[in-house]
Amino acid sequence: MSEAAAAVLAIDGGNSKTDVALVAADGTLLATVRGGPSNHQTVGSEQAAKELTTLIREVAEQAGIEVDGPVAQHTSACLAGADLPVEEASLERLVESLGWSATSTVVNDTFAVLRAGVPDDGPHWGIGVVCGAGINCVGMAPDGQTTRFLSLGDISGDWGGGGDLGPMALWWAARAEDGRGPETELRTAVAAHFGMSRVEDVIIGMHLGTINQSARHELVPVLFEVAGRGDKVARDVVLRQATEICLMVTVAARRLDLAEMPDVPVILGGSLMTAHDPVLSQAITDELAAAMPGALIRIVDVPPVAGAALLGLDHVGASPAAAARLRECAAVTWQLPSTARRIYPWIARDYGPNAAPPSK
Repeated sequence: MSEAAAAVLAIDGGNSKTDVALVAADGTLLATVRGGPSNHQTVGSEQAAKELTTLIREVAEQAGIEVDGPVAQHTSACLAGADLPVEEASLERLVESLGWSATSTVVNDTFAVLRAGVPDDGPHWGIGVVCGAGINCVGMAPDGQTTRFLSLGDISGDWGGGGDLGPMALWWAARAEDGRGPETELRTAVAAHFGMSRVEDVIIGMHLGTINQSARHELVPVLFEVAGRGDKVARDVVLRQATEICLMVTVAARRLDLAEMPDVPVILGGSLMTAHDPVLSQAITDELAAAMPGALIRIVDVPPVAGAALLGLDHVGASPAAAARLRECAAVTWQLPSTARRIYPWIARDYGPNAAPPSK
């Protein structure tokens, strides 16, 4: 491997985008790029490999590293779709076959959020929750034992994230308008979001294809805003989300015998968490204070790809100073104004003006 090669190739591969970064042994962020989705479950293994290969070439070229051989000492890939051990093993074989580094590890992307939120100078344990388009949770005890949920959607008992909250906002708005449900401000707010006067017109638009059904995700900020003004229907949906998050945390804690321990790190990430919605955040704080008084709640302030890079630095034996250096670089490169988080949670995927825009 050439002396110019990086220490870590970090990958955060998801359903809507993929972030890739190259990091030096001292924690310096050498380059970063963003591309389209790379979840093998949705785009297929061949397309996932193609997308990742394109991004690795781009990030290596930005860093001035030759792309004919390995570009880093170690690849740390935190991937959506690595939900089961068999999937992790399969994806690790795929990553190894592409020859980007001498060694590699593949884990579920929730582990990147957990690592991003814990201190660099101590044991990297705690409970991590991702609540973005969907919801997931992992836990790690001080002795290294881990626990996780299947997190395969409604078939595995999951509820939450923008994929559920946005449609729920539309569902309640529809029922308020046609008389089957209680009155709610969502009725006017949802219609107004699409520039229409009636929810019925929105629904017909989605049915006929003039409005993309994926636009229901856009209703999460609308839901938060209406809930923040005291609307009971909207507020109940947000409180249900808080309860789901707290259930995952407390169940993971019980499995690992952490429920009665003091100072248990609980790390929250994903676009719904980085939105810092006051109703959701306060509800989580209150519920965990009652159910698990030893929880130390923190919302991550760096993107998941930084967590993947931190895991990579751990693997190559880098010092806490290198991890601190990476966090400093990340704070500049992926700076996200708090006002933007509040106004539109999904902007959390962009991480500020210096982030590369999606290529797909």
